[in-house]
Amino acid sequence: MNKKAFQDYYPDDLSQCYGCGLLNEQGLQIKSYWDGEESVCIYTPRSYHMAIPGFVYGGIIASIIDCHSTGTAAAARYRAENREMNTQPTLRFVTASLNVDYLLPTPLGTPLEIRSSVKVIKGRRVVVESRLIAKGKVRVRGEVVAVQMPANMIPLTVD
Repeated sequence: MNKKAFQDYYPDDLSQCYGCGLLNEQGLQIKSYWDGEESVCIYTPRSYHMAIPGFVYGGIIASIIDCHSTGTAAAARYRAENREMNTQPTLRFVTASLNVDYLLPTPLGTPLEIRSSVKVIKGRRVVVESRLIAKGKVRVRGEVVAVQMPANMIPLTVD
């Protein structure tokens, strides 16, 4: 895609996340975009994201849904405020609740498509529903309650 992902707008001091941080070289570095009223993320897990031979580890799936959902929450809030994602003050969301239902095994070696919709925007809270699709089948459903990061939440420096 030639447009910027939600995560491309995160300031450097908030770009260290394992799932979505552009500056985390060991992380997943997922990318999320609007596709009409839904957000979409396409991610192909690597061989070391394996649970058992041929299938994706559930923790990686949860991480992708989590980070895609918090990115979607931020993008939705900007959209609701009729603002561009690069405007101040920065809106960044963290997870208050993550629910993941594994419906079918998720095959390794194929792109995973995560499609999400915003269920609720209320104050500092955004609820995002997701489905993970692989090889044409919904494999996982998830729901994230995301809350806007408090202004006093200072990124930690790790030695």
